[in-house]
Amino acid sequence: MKIVLETKRLLFLEFDVSHAMEMFMLNDDPDVIKFTGDVPFKDVKVAEQLILNYDQYKNYQMGRWTVLLRKTNDYLGWCGLKYHTDVNEVDIGYRFHKKYWGRGYASEAAEACLKYGFEKLKLKRIIGRAMKENIASI
Repeated sequence: MKIVLETKRLLFLEFDVSHAMEMFMLNDDPDVIKFTGDVPFKDVKVAEQLILNYDQYKNYQMGRWTVLLRKTNDYLGWCGLKYHTDVNEVDIGYRFHKKYWGRGYASEAAEACLKYGFEKLKLKRIIGRAMKENIASI
């Protein structure tokens, strides 16, 4: 798997079916998806299909990326940019397993992705959305 971005503590890779179970478990945690508006995946096959059909990398040179802990290769979750064709906007988003919350990983990951968007892709604007109840993400 090709490393797309790196930070001091994190590695960013394109989605791969080898992480389908982790992605399923991430999306199956009600606390993780509480403020997303998403519903849990029905099963791991849904995660596999999302990964196999994910076209953001090929079409826009950006996307949500798998985030691994550099020292251990543990799967933390995902972070990245997403182009929304319906509104012609790029947003930043992330989702991490609860056991990694409160350690600054989301901030570190978001900063790396924003830098990629502004410096490498030369984007003029990247939006971020969070429900007002989601204080940690704000």
